[in-house]
Amino acid sequence: MDFIKSKRIWLKSHEDFNEKWLQGLLANDPSLLGLGDLTLKGSERRQPRAGRLDLLFSDDNSSTRYEVEVQLGATDESHIIRTIEYWDIERSRYPQYEHIAVLVAEDVTSRFLNVISLFNKSIPLIVIQMRALEVNGMLTLSATTVLDLTSLGTDEDDDPAESTDRNYWLTKSSEKTLALVDSVIKILQTIDPSFQPKYNKPYIGIAKNGIPNNFVSFQPRKDHTIMEFRIPRSDEISSLLDEAGIEVLEYQIKWGRYRIRIFSDTLMNHSGLILSLIQRAHGSYSDDD
Repeated sequence: MDFIKSKRIWLKSHEDFNEKWLQGLLANDPSLLGLGDLTLKGSERRQPRAGRLDLLFSDDNSSTRYEVEVQLGATDESHIIRTIEYWDIERSRYPQYEHIAVLVAEDVTSRFLNVISLFNKSIPLIVIQMRALEVNGMLTLSATTVLDLTSLGTDEDDDPAESTDRNYWLTKSSEKTLALVDSVIKILQTIDPSFQPKYNKPYIGIAKNGIPNNFVSFQPRKDHTIMEFRIPRSDEISSLLDEAGIEVLEYQIKWGRYRIRIFSDTLMNHSGLILSLIQRAHGSYSDDD
């Protein structure tokens, strides 16, 4: 395999490429951000008593909007403040949506990354480093998420939910859908035999040695079961679920959970994919710990 060396190109000082050029590129192809299937809602969006928001995107699969600020060169105080300010204005104007602030910078310095990380604990903020590289005479962009959303702990992690038993869930679901839960529990026990179902009124969780370990949870219905996996959202996983024809519900950005609807034949036809998702969720949950 031949090796081609790339050369870093600084857009801020380039005579042909500038911030407007990068904004236009992202507006035409939001996939460059790596945030999923996005639709452009506005460019240079005027803010009341403020400036203009560079880009506003919406997620086609959820009620989420992304307020995106683009900066060439190294991060600085003004762009960080502006990103948060525009995010706050948009969420106040349109509270029916979930809003996420996104700063796209050509160079994210360690000094400001530490500062931004403090905001990230209370503000849904993503920082993407967008670098331009010259490869074999062609210009390419490389986007790296250097700061992602903080994965929030969930109520069920502390298990304050009212406990119940299997009979309670029989009245809310059916033998058929509880059998789906039982089948998944058996798959879980191939990872760790000590995993057991934990029956709570809002959901059926997982316990290990009596301690909640809810990287996977269930909400059985009469003819199907909603299954949740605590996994960071990615294009790869979304594509795998889409290709399998599994019904995916709205991704819970706040809690970092994929939600799918499974039926009797789902495990039969897609047991490998379900096992893979369980393993990913288990690994992700363990990493958080």
